[in-house]
Amino acid sequence: MTSTDDPLAVALFSEMFMADQLARNRLSRALPKGMELSHFSVLNQLARTGDEKTPAQLARIFHVTRGAMTNTLGKLEWAGHVHIRPDWDDARRKFVSISPSGRKARDAALEAIAPILTATVAEIGTDRVRAALPVIREMRVRLEEDG
Repeated sequence: MTSTDDPLAVALFSEMFMADQLARNRLSRALPKGMELSHFSVLNQLARTGDEKTPAQLARIFHVTRGAMTNTLGKLEWAGHVHIRPDWDDARRKFVSISPSGRKARDAALEAIAPILTATVAEIGTDRVRAALPVIREMRVRLEEDG
């Protein structure tokens, strides 16, 4: 068997891609009006860490181009959900932090999608999800290393 016709690998990645597409679709529809999944993801990251990040750091975290992150941050700043300030030591660099409005928007989005996430885990079973997480996490780490 060659590396191009491994049915297990093809089946695994096919299921992952389809699950990703379905999850994104379902969560996007549940988000508050005007919020995109990318907006929620950035707000959630900033809220969870509590730290300022540079646009370049956020682009690396989400594996997107700097241009794509700049676009997302521009929309979030326009909505008043993030503060973008210059780096006082290096004027070429900027720092991004979540605003109180952004925290509220993130919380509202989380409240909207939480029932979907909770129901999915409950239907599959918490023990089975816990058992799958280490494998999925290891796959993510390996794919990040290869990227």
